Amino acid sequence: MLPKHTPFDGSSHPFGIGVRPLDLIHWIEVDDKLSFYLKEKHRLMHEIPHKVWAGDFSSEAAQQEVLELLIPHLLEHFPETYSQSGNVISIAGAPSVDLDDISKPPLLHAALLVQEDLVLMRKTPEGWRLVAASLCFPSSWILREKIGKVMHDVHAPVPGFAKGTRNAMMIERIFDNLQVDLPAERFNWSVYNDAELYHADRAGEHFPDRHKGETDYFLRIEHQTLRKLPKSGDILFGIRIHIDPLEVLSNRADRIELGEEFVRTVNEMTVDQATYKGLEEHREELINRITKVTQGS
Repeated sequence: MLPKHTPFDGSSHPFGIGVRPLDLIHWIEVDDKLSFYLKEKHRLMHEIPHKVWAGDFSSEAAQQEVLELLIPHLLEHFPETYSQSGNVISIAGAPSVDLDDISKPPLLHAALLVQEDLVLMRKTPEGWRLVAASLCFPSSWILREKIGKVMHDVHAPVPGFAKGTRNAMMIERIFDNLQVDLPAERFNWSVYNDAELYHADRAGEHFPDRHKGETDYFLRIEHQTLRKLPKSGDILFGIRIHIDPLEVLSNRADRIELGEEFVRTVNEMTVDQATYKGLEEHREELINRITKVTQGS
């Protein structure tokens, strides 16, 4: 088993922007965990719907645009997994999605097709605003605290991304300049002590005090995508979570070089950055574990 993405190799600093062009072939990532992810989405939407879904009626046309982009993409690129009969989308190993079910808004239908979380952003006079989201697998943020806010307020707790910062202004420009035919992607990574997908805790709570003995370390990689919708001009922000135990790095042929870059990146975090990521108190232990896994020492 090998991790699909390794942004901790120095290519994507966790507090950098790092946006690059996206090849649409890689827009949606489907793997052998699709069934597990989708069943988990169904469970969360049934048990805590108010925590994993939010959206206003004014965004429904844009939500429908998402479905109009997503379904043809899935049928074309993953025909062994997805098929359509009328308004029912069948998914191998997972519950089908009935598009005629009016109890669910379009973005929720879309979210139940893929492993990605889906977030809609809309340009307003105050900035790009979060207007709808299916967020079943958050990485330490709470949807009900972010819905309706503009970008710099959404990012306010992140070191270096609050209103008025260079990063906040750069993100605003990236969103303003995004073209329909030129989608983009970036990566983010964190380290947690469990493999749970749903993490609606607070920033810095990646290592809750509920484990005894040696800490487990899991790599949590976010493949983030940006697509501008052709009709509404809204932007669809996709978040695909990958989780692997730190030990998978030992399977890499380049594990020594990768481990050295990972250690360097962790060492270079400021106290504020490491605290936000929940790593400050665990920094030395994490570095030791990375070294042990990648160098066998």
